[in-house]
Amino acid sequence: MQARLHEIIFEADTRAGRFFDLALIWSILISVVAVMLDSVREIRAAHGELLAAIEWFFTILFTIEYVLRLACIGRPLRYATSFFGVVDLMAILPTYLSILLPGSRFLLVIRILRVLRIFRVLKLAQFLAEANVMARALRASRRKILVFLCTVVALVVIFGSVMYLIEGEAHGFTSIPRSIYWAIVTMTTVGYGDLAPRTAIGQAVASLVMILGFTIIAVPTGIVATEMSRATDKPVSTQTCPQCASQGHEHGARYCKDCGAPL
Repeated sequence: MQARLHEIIFEADTRAGRFFDLALIWSILISVVAVMLDSVREIRAAHGELLAAIEWFFTILFTIEYVLRLACIGRPLRYATSFFGVVDLMAILPTYLSILLPGSRFLLVIRILRVLRIFRVLKLAQFLAEANVMARALRASRRKILVFLCTVVALVVIFGSVMYLIEGEAHGFTSIPRSIYWAIVTMTTVGYGDLAPRTAIGQAVASLVMILGFTIIAVPTGIVATEMSRATDKPVSTQTCPQCASQGHEHGARYCKDCGAPL
């Protein structure tokens, strides 16, 4: 029974598994739409009870599905702490929390993340390979990006403090943290316009920060792009490990790349 459940719930290569995943995706989409409609005051006033019933129906359905996923996996704790395991749990918790915190039910829109399973359902294995390349590139560049972020933090603190001294409270720069907020908005070229320098010196410094912002934006892109050009990956299959539910194995793999269990 455990092997049969695993085949239906986790495997998309069988007819039953494909039907289960497609039905699950449609259920996720319908439940998310229901939550979104419930946030509209007019619709909630007219169909609030129906939307609440739909919400609880899908929550109970997803709860049963979550329990079955844990039951048919050899290492349920490993799956529960994985990305999809956490998403599956977060997809049902807000409804139960809404009993104590009514507004928390709108967090159910996180269910839309479960639609990512469509990559496996439609056998888009090449996208899994590309995702592995991107993940490897991000891991390889994490130290460089960390140094870059530390540099940016230092710059916004410096420029924020300078602007606080130049403009002062009379021009809206009431504190160094508020001035740092202005430096972040300006350096990232967002430019809300809620805080702007008034003096000539302050505007000159602002111009420098804007120009510096254009050069800074390109740095992390170049770092990741360089690492992606170095990263390569082999094609992967949609095979799911029956023990830890790990995916992204190479074609022809006989054992799980994460836990070593036979596939």
